[in-house]
Amino acid sequence: MNFKVEAQSAVKKKLSIEIPQADVAKELDGAYRELKKNAKVKGFRPGKTPRNVLERLYGKEVRADVSSRLIQEAFMEVLKDAELNVVGMPAIDPPELKADAPYAFDAVVEVKPELENLEIEGFKLKKTLYRPTEEELEAQIQMLRKNLAKMVPIEEARAAAAGDVILIDYEGFKDGQPFTETQKTTDFSMKIGDGLIHKDFDDQVTGMTPGDEKTFNVTFPGDYYNDKLAGLEITFNVTLKEIRVEALPEIDDAMAKRLGKFESLDELRQQIEENLSKGYAKRQEQELHEQVFTALIAQQTFEVPDAMVAHELESIVAEAQQSFSYHNTSMEELGLTKEALEEKYRDTAVKQVRRHLLLGKIIEQEGMELSDEDLEKGYADMAASFNQPVDMIKKFYAQYPDRVDVFKHTLLEKQAINLIIEKSEIEEVEPELEKPVETPPAD
Repeated sequence: MNFKVEAQSAVKKKLSIEIPQADVAKELDGAYRELKKNAKVKGFRPGKTPRNVLERLYGKEVRADVSSRLIQEAFMEVLKDAELNVVGMPAIDPPELKADAPYAFDAVVEVKPELENLEIEGFKLKKTLYRPTEEELEAQIQMLRKNLAKMVPIEEARAAAAGDVILIDYEGFKDGQPFTETQKTTDFSMKIGDGLIHKDFDDQVTGMTPGDEKTFNVTFPGDYYNDKLAGLEITFNVTLKEIRVEALPEIDDAMAKRLGKFESLDELRQQIEENLSKGYAKRQEQELHEQVFTALIAQQTFEVPDAMVAHELESIVAEAQQSFSYHNTSMEELGLTKEALEEKYRDTAVKQVRRHLLLGKIIEQEGMELSDEDLEKGYADMAASFNQPVDMIKKFYAQYPDRVDVFKHTLLEKQAINLIIEKSEIEEVEPELEKPVETPPAD
């Protein structure tokens, strides 16, 4: 077998492969022998059908099957002989197979770029000493306090105004008849001004007092989000039952206990501070990693294979879809498409591929290997992050052995980053204070 490798770019190669006619004839002979054993052709006993009949009846299928097998075997042999580190699937447009001629075809493949050894020592990194502030602690407590708030009727007698939360009963009619989309609803809570039903609806209930009943018309626009109401005029009967205000609990031990797992306010504050500290530690780590990657990328320029970018994009889009599903929505409901997400995150995917290639080179040049202890720790860390037993994590990977290699390589990448950080000069700096927004002077 003859082959030639032509570089179309640093990461794209064209393989021109020719299989000798003798090998083609041998494969075809074998294929027809097997077919002859089992073919059931009218007028011939099993195993006695002449080859010319088989060629007339099954020639197209046999040639397609033989050419597919020849291409696969030859392609794998060429990859081995040419020592190509191929990524993704080859692009092959197989020509028609002929018994009396060599079989020649082209395959375009992408390969990992060949990187030079990287310098991994002496980087000058900055580590920002983030710490939770009293303002952040207070903001977290206020947020939890708001989550425990209750809506209670106001004590004063007054009319409903913009910004009020009101409790109403309502029913909508179309042409004097009850309408399904605005059926009778009781104890409906809404905030005046949010336009939950329609802005005109809010305007009509403004000024009502508890106990008032009112009938009014609302015309919904043609582009209304509920297409069953779009363009319709609906007559509403509304009874305002209550005007409500938000009643916040006192910030004390009782509030902490209402959150379920705290015995005191001090215990709650301690947990909030720990959570903020963990978040800042993660931020410090991410910032150090970004500085490391910036220093690595600056050392050499290289192309990235489209196949690797496409694979990375698949992972990013899949994660986005999982996130949408977790929040009970979907790409379609958000007006997004797979193509739009891929376009949005393509630069991110390219950046991720560069990082994987750089870290892979460091793992190779430093001869890094993962020990059994490192793997066990990796399982334990993942179990802790998902709040699951270690055995469950191991059981998952036992069901998907192909993912174990990916997991191991991810752990090695983390070790490579940590190795660089250990060999770097780290300057600890205080976080920069956010500059206040300056108000322009009045004319």
